[in-house]
Amino acid sequence: MSVSDALSTPPRADEGIDVPLGNDFPEIRAAIRAICRKFPDAYWRDLEDRDEYAEEFVAELGKAGYLGAAIPEQYGGAGLPIRAGCAILEEIHASGCNAYACHAQMYMMGTLLRHGSEEQKRRYLPGIADGSIRFQAFGVTEPTTGSDTTQIKTFARRDGDHYVVNGQKVWTSRAHKSDLMLLLVRTTPADQVAKRSDGLSVLLVEMRDAVGHGLTLRRLDTMVNHQTNEVFFDDLRVPAANLIGRQDHGFRYILDGMNAERILVAAESLGDARYFVARAADYARERVVFGRPIGQNQAIQFPIARAYAEWKAADMVTRAAAALFDAEKPCGEEANIAKLLASEAAWHAAEACMQTFGGFAVAREFGIERKWRECRLTQIAPISTNLILAYLGQHVLGMPRSY
Repeated sequence: MSVSDALSTPPRADEGIDVPLGNDFPEIRAAIRAICRKFPDAYWRDLEDRDEYAEEFVAELGKAGYLGAAIPEQYGGAGLPIRAGCAILEEIHASGCNAYACHAQMYMMGTLLRHGSEEQKRRYLPGIADGSIRFQAFGVTEPTTGSDTTQIKTFARRDGDHYVVNGQKVWTSRAHKSDLMLLLVRTTPADQVAKRSDGLSVLLVEMRDAVGHGLTLRRLDTMVNHQTNEVFFDDLRVPAANLIGRQDHGFRYILDGMNAERILVAAESLGDARYFVARAADYARERVVFGRPIGQNQAIQFPIARAYAEWKAADMVTRAAAALFDAEKPCGEEANIAKLLASEAAWHAAEACMQTFGGFAVAREFGIERKWRECRLTQIAPISTNLILAYLGQHVLGMPRSY
């Protein structure tokens, strides 16, 4: 593929899809802001001090029905599109709160909704919708393979009406607070498949039954209160009825969850960018040094203005990615670009805000240093910036595989 071919704009099958602009889902946004006002910065600082999960915050969102927003109405949910999920997560982060405690439920839902059996949906979705079942753990990454997902080692061997799972996962956040884990395993050895992405399967693991019976958790201490774990599998038995879709076809099912994950995490970053830009701009107008507002100085004003412009651009791509996902169109390019641009916009806004507040930015009571640490994570998770660039270089621009 030539550069001119890659950059041309031929007619696409998805032309005509509407991309909403402006303050979409205003009632949902207002309701989320009202919930977030109950959980000020002191709440999040206290959780960090105690290394605790945001139980009260998650319960409040669940009680209001927002954790089941993407679940169809026939299963007890609201039946809303992923764009509504974006609005929910964006407002949480723009309000100074953090959705890491519960966001996985939204992006993992695509795998279950699109590829799960009717029996699985009837069994789990109503409980997920009403908050009685927490679907928060996504077991994919392994310590020896990292982002090379197709080379995972965790193996599930079929034994009658069960799978027997052995292996290890890492960075499995909220596993100790989840009732269900979406688990990617290998079911055919890598040296026996035609394609790297073949031979992988997806299982639903009921954590209450699994912990202590073949599944062991070990908490990981991190720079943010991400509540993450290592997970060890030692002859864990999982019912074959908990296989999602067909055996050995799981990688393509996981991709639905990964595209949703990138879009929703991008929305969180957009919220972070809004938070930092608003805090910085307000302070720059009010803070007077040497007889003038510090925002009158271009060294303060321009980085904030640039961060705002980057947020606007990232917002447009995120909206486009969500529209394609909701229309069940290919959206890998847009989802990855959205995550890339939004995470960078958030980080640049965070840096501008830190510089604007100066020494006060590192005082915990201002809340900025916590958000600064949290938003830095999106440069490396759930996918690193360099892997997104590698994807675009190879799969969009047609250049040789670089890794």
